[in-house]
Amino acid sequence: MIAYNKAKEEAEALRQLQVLELVTTKSTNVPYFKDKLKEHNISSLKPVGLDVFQVNVGKMCNQTCRHCHVNAGPDRQEIMTKETMQLCLNAIQKFNIPIVDLTGGAPELNPHFRWFVKACHALGKRIIVRCNLTILLEADEHNDLPDFFAENGVEVVSSLPFYDATRTDKVRGKGVFETSIKALKMLNARGYGKPDSGLLLDLVYNPAGAFLPASQTMLETEFKEHLWSEHGIVFNKLFALTNLPVSRFLNYLVNTDNYVSYMEELVNAFNPLAAENVMCRNMISVSWDGYLFDCDFNQMLNMKVAADERNHVANFDLDYLLKREVKVSQHCYGCTAGAGSSCGGEIVLL
Repeated sequence: MIAYNKAKEEAEALRQLQVLELVTTKSTNVPYFKDKLKEHNISSLKPVGLDVFQVNVGKMCNQTCRHCHVNAGPDRQEIMTKETMQLCLNAIQKFNIPIVDLTGGAPELNPHFRWFVKACHALGKRIIVRCNLTILLEADEHNDLPDFFAENGVEVVSSLPFYDATRTDKVRGKGVFETSIKALKMLNARGYGKPDSGLLLDLVYNPAGAFLPASQTMLETEFKEHLWSEHGIVFNKLFALTNLPVSRFLNYLVNTDNYVSYMEELVNAFNPLAAENVMCRNMISVSWDGYLFDCDFNQMLNMKVAADERNHVANFDLDYLLKREVKVSQHCYGCTAGAGSSCGGEIVLL
């Protein structure tokens, strides 16, 4: 494995922020995000509550997806410890936060994943796991995950770039579509995605290139028709997410000379209603080492919620978090373009 290098990670986050700033200094068509907010009489983004406690339990993943903003992969060894998970549980329980959203990497690769899920279930929390599907067939030890998810009331949210092999494999690697279909059938067999089962299975769509997603409603209809007619697969909802200019996707934009045009597209599609309802206003994002961020995109850019000890889950200060000003930068245009983008898909109806 590649050893974790904190200085290198921080330097990479700073480089990305500098690249994001550079497009503004060189293009009059990409104003600073804060100035765009003020243009629409939004002085700043303030929390409206804390409903979602999102935890990145580690960056290790069995896949290396081209658009991954976490830069996850098999060689990443950053894994949340059981001690840090306990600190998360303490905060979740003390402040009665209703939704626990587990992500990664592949969260299932954390050795304490099942313990953490069971503990959250015991607290009566709504649990979301962002599963990449192929992990269900990665090893025998993961084959029972559909049963484990169902027994603990887990809502499964899974990325599927498209309903055919060509586009999916282009983004996620050769053979991923076929394995994903097998995994979806495993989940369906357990009742996931089926009417009246109470077991929710949602899919996530990301565009395969430098463009905004089509209508979420239209995409959901297409996905449901194709997956059912061609594979006999059902699911509940489809979430359409905009690719944010962060990590691998930012590098892709720069390397293909699409960066400036993509940023201008996001700016031109800015929606003040989406800006008023961005996910960072009712969630907190926790990194694998316990630091607190407004969202997991800010997490990848090392934009912590505070510069003092209140930026760690060990010192979870709800009063401070509810009064803070959300930190923003140019990548925030991604969440506020068109219908808006969040971990739950579109923010507003167009």
